[in-house]
Amino acid sequence: MKTTNKTNSIFAGLLSAAVLMVGLAMPAHAAKWDEKMSPAEVEATLDTKFAEGKYSPKGADSCLMCHKRSEKVMDLFKGVHGAIDSSKSPMAGLQCEACHGPQGSHNKGGKEPMIAFGPNSTLPADKQNSVCMSCHLDDKRMSWNTSHHDNADVACASCHSVHTAKDPVLSKQTEMEVCTSCHTKQKTDMNKRSSHPMKWNQMTCSDCHNPHGSLADADLIKPSVNETCYECHTEKRGPKLWEHAPVTENCVSCHNPHGSVNDGMLKTRAPQLCQQCHASDGHASNAYLGNTGMGSNVGDNAFTGGRSCLNCHSQVHGSNHPSGKLLQR
Repeated sequence: MKTTNKTNSIFAGLLSAAVLMVGLAMPAHAAKWDEKMSPAEVEATLDTKFAEGKYSPKGADSCLMCHKRSEKVMDLFKGVHGAIDSSKSPMAGLQCEACHGPQGSHNKGGKEPMIAFGPNSTLPADKQNSVCMSCHLDDKRMSWNTSHHDNADVACASCHSVHTAKDPVLSKQTEMEVCTSCHTKQKTDMNKRSSHPMKWNQMTCSDCHNPHGSLADADLIKPSVNETCYECHTEKRGPKLWEHAPVTENCVSCHNPHGSVNDGMLKTRAPQLCQQCHASDGHASNAYLGNTGMGSNVGDNAFTGGRSCLNCHSQVHGSNHPSGKLLQR
């Protein structure tokens, strides 16, 4: 009995391994045309179909004869792209073929390629995006071709969902979830003790960044980091009578805008942060790293205890006081 059980166990293990190997060998969610055509052949065939322009005379009715069984396909009609009463919707023109290309002979067996979108598509991102940009090229997307997402070969369908009632990336409640599925470092920073209120959906990534590109660094919505920050932090805007050079130059010289373990989203807590620049003048010429010869405990030293340098230089963002040259008032 024990020998039989052991044999059955070994057989079951080998069978499971065989099934796993077959599963790994087969492409997941592969389209029918992927079984006989390479990605280059799919792309060439689609280019030929566009040149021929053999669209179906029945439009969406031809597509839905087969695809109406798919809940995801039918969800298109819950959103703006499937709105049959809108002149701006694809349904007002070539319908499904407006995005997926001419049907040609696709309905005769389904093995002739159509344009597919998303991570399982064999088409490169720029080809997929050219379909979207044929309608969505406007002033908000005029810098798309120089954007970080385009340079990283990110497809529109990687962020946007068309076959749905509400696109998650367009909702303030779910936008951050979509963005941080790729931007994991920023997600980590947002959950640190000092951060912008993004995890409570009081701010979104697009409040500061234009995901479709801009003429500024990091695809910011404003021409510079500081102008972007001043949209909310107007009290920090100058000009001031006495200005602090790193403040006027770039807010991120001192702050991590996505979050930090230090107060005020500072990259490093004072005095170490201040001494990155002030390391050779006056009482800041000596490094204060906590416990010093001036006191056995951090709290015994005005240079390291409490707010450290800000105990005296409280107006670190600049001062308008006539005697505020040292940013003390």
